[in-house]
Amino acid sequence: MNAVAAEFGKVAVLMGGPSAEREISLLSGNAVLKALRERGVDAHPFDPAERNLFELASEGYARAFIALHGRFGEDGTVQGALETLRIPYTGSGVMASALAMDKWRTKLVWLASGIPTPRYRVATAATDWMGVVAELGLPLIVKPAREGSTIGITKVTGVDHDELRLAWQEAARHDALVLIEEFVSGIELTASIVNGRALPLIRIEAPQGNYDYHNKYFSDATKYFCPSGIAAALEDEIRARSLAAFDVVGCSGWGRLDLILKSDGSYSFLEVNTSPGMTGHSLVPMAAREAGTSFPDLCIEILRGAHVG
Repeated sequence: MNAVAAEFGKVAVLMGGPSAEREISLLSGNAVLKALRERGVDAHPFDPAERNLFELASEGYARAFIALHGRFGEDGTVQGALETLRIPYTGSGVMASALAMDKWRTKLVWLASGIPTPRYRVATAATDWMGVVAELGLPLIVKPAREGSTIGITKVTGVDHDELRLAWQEAARHDALVLIEEFVSGIELTASIVNGRALPLIRIEAPQGNYDYHNKYFSDATKYFCPSGIAAALEDEIRARSLAAFDVVGCSGWGRLDLILKSDGSYSFLEVNTSPGMTGHSLVPMAAREAGTSFPDLCIEILRGAHVG
């Protein structure tokens, strides 16, 4: 047995799962699986949608690399199961995973901690739509509070044809908890965190500014800039603030924060992802590469941080 295989033992790469982001999770998981095997890790695919998690213990797995996205894989559920099994796993723990998956409660923590985030309202069928417009203005972003990959999100630019209520209905198809958020215009940035380090920022330019599911994962029209091209002092400030925003939610290991840099130099954090994509279009590997870390080495570093509790 080589030294790497001896260090980690038998590793399960958790991928797929039952969430709306299953397709992307399979892409991420297979990329991680290939990279770990290239480095000599005894890694195996494990799809919780097709197998019982308790098989991890009976089959002798020593660690789990979580490449699941969305509900079940990113919301504390699988983390709790792995805690019960006493199998070390990558990424944030139960509490931080659950909190970060809930964009509303993440905002409550950020606002209480002085982390800037867009103004918002929680929406229900009884919401006064015109009152929301009067308070937050137009355009507005309507989103499920506990989904990822821009699933169920609508940008509302007018209200002459009941657009806001229809957008709420679309979001509510995915989650009973729906947020209406002020639209913050500016430069889209993402900050990657790996084991206490904030990696170089990435600037994103999507077609017509629409960084949706297709443009995020499958389009070559979206442009990524790393280095980001923003002033070095401002980048350093944002990276430090990103670490603070990550830490205050209780996150650990690795993750990614999405934010908007406004024209006046201020910025607003949109969300934190505790199990980001690891596909060919993914951002954490891109930032790591700029920092001098290859994709396989990034996977090893993340795996090395696996923990229980």
